[in-house]
Amino acid sequence: MTIRESIPDRIFNAVNLFILTMVLIIVIYPLYYVVIASFSDPVMVNTGQVYFWPKGFNLSGYIRVFANDDIWRGYRNTIFYTGLGTIINLIVTIPAAYALSRRDLQGRNFIIALFTITMFFNGGLIPTYLVVKGLHLTNTFWALMLPGAVGTYNLIVSRTYMQNNIPLELQEAAIIDGCSNTRLFIRIVVPLSAPIIAVMALFYGVGHWNQYFSALLYISDENLKPLQLVLREILIQSQHMASASASDIESMAEQAKLAESIKYCVIIVSSLPVLVVYPFLQKYFTKGIMLGAIKG
Repeated sequence: MTIRESIPDRIFNAVNLFILTMVLIIVIYPLYYVVIASFSDPVMVNTGQVYFWPKGFNLSGYIRVFANDDIWRGYRNTIFYTGLGTIINLIVTIPAAYALSRRDLQGRNFIIALFTITMFFNGGLIPTYLVVKGLHLTNTFWALMLPGAVGTYNLIVSRTYMQNNIPLELQEAAIIDGCSNTRLFIRIVVPLSAPIIAVMALFYGVGHWNQYFSALLYISDENLKPLQLVLREILIQSQHMASASASDIESMAEQAKLAESIKYCVIIVSSLPVLVVYPFLQKYFTKGIMLGAIKG
């Protein structure tokens, strides 16, 4: 039996489809524009001639960016920071979430409250820097991993998932059978928590890939700088090159065109890996939003 839509329902669906289509265009077009602008003649981009497809096909920006050895070193560092940092995050977050999900943990509500306070208050930029420096972590990759080893939001979401999806009876049965807490966690809790572990790995991984401010504060060694910091320096250098190093008007115009092209190429180089991976992992992002949203 087919249910026919009423006229008000059709009007609502049409309006809803129109609004969602407009929102999609507003979100997608800037990303698309950056891509076509990176392949276009900078003069045509600056004069507003580029709208829907590249004009004056030009690869000088990409050639200049990828000719820089710092780019490849930044990629290597960022991949290393993302991989190791995500592992450290999971090693710290998942056991803590399991411990806080146990109803027999004395004072767990007080501990959760202490974690929650850090979401609204912190020691400030200067005290945090002094702590990191006092621990001799500056100019080491540990400065980008240890201070943020636990994300409070991720901890709370993981705890809520384990509390609502791992039956207490199953844990009690394992303990009655002689299973220790460590074995219970490794053999039962971790396999049953695979969805939340995947979500947390994704959240932490994206955070490490986009990490910029912490590296700006704690890293000055050129060999340790992540990709985002390297790209920032290339962009700044190209802008200075356009304004200061030109000897005449013609040369200045060429340098300005190159700087404009580099700007868009830098955005693509830094964002492309995440944009390529995201469609395959979108379901985990959606699941991550919903996990812990109820019964929290």
